[in-house]
Amino acid sequence: MNIQLWWAATAPLVVAVGLKIVGAVILYMIGRWLISLSIGLLSRLLTARNFDATLQRYIANILSVALNIVLVVAILGYFGVETTSFAALLAGLGLAIGAAWSGLLSNFAAGAFLIMFRPYKVGDYVMAASTEGTVAEIGLFNTTIVTPDNIMVIVGNAKVSGDIIKNFSAHAYRRVDRTAQLAFGVDPLEAIARLKPELAGIANVLKDPAPDVEILDFNERGTQLAVRPYCHTSHYWQVYFDTNRVIAATFGAAGYPPPYLIEELRRGSGSAP
Repeated sequence: MNIQLWWAATAPLVVAVGLKIVGAVILYMIGRWLISLSIGLLSRLLTARNFDATLQRYIANILSVALNIVLVVAILGYFGVETTSFAALLAGLGLAIGAAWSGLLSNFAAGAFLIMFRPYKVGDYVMAASTEGTVAEIGLFNTTIVTPDNIMVIVGNAKVSGDIIKNFSAHAYRRVDRTAQLAFGVDPLEAIARLKPELAGIANVLKDPAPDVEILDFNERGTQLAVRPYCHTSHYWQVYFDTNRVIAATFGAAGYPPPYLIEELRRGSGSAP
């Protein structure tokens, strides 16, 4: 009899709790389905906009975590749990983490923009954050650059995006700037005529645009020539050094005198100043 009375008293509570649990399960299943649907729609939208796959995954993960937190708070509220303090705790925790990781988060945001707007890509030769070299990796927090002397430099994306970026691989070719000093008495037009075909014969020098050899300036040693062949960025240093070699070989074969200063020539000949 006591059991019957006890059951009669507790049955409504058990039924109510059971219905609450069933409702929470249904709410969780519907919430999870809506979250999956939202993430799927976002992924398709980003794919249609040609967003980077790495960026898509991180945005989807961030959205998934945020929506799951909202779902948990909603279920707690459904059970009658006071969620105001819980939400305030989450907000305070978020502020604490944000303050502690402000630099990391700024690098993350900058990395997202670098991936979206692509001022450079892996394999490009760049000057970024005062570092020159080939881009080996673009991460969400750091960019890895390998310098010409084979040193790996890891630079924060926030520093890269906040500085001037020079992308030497953005165009089909690059100009190699060299100068050639002629001595007094050497005909610069003859030197130009000798040098141009030799430059065109250097490996990987482009025919279009053709190498430029022009009079750049006149100084105390004589005439100075601007020597400017064009090549792809990947051949820059090979063309740079070969150009120096060709200048020396061409002028040596022509018998051009070294471009000494007049005072040096006088001292060398023993003449009085």
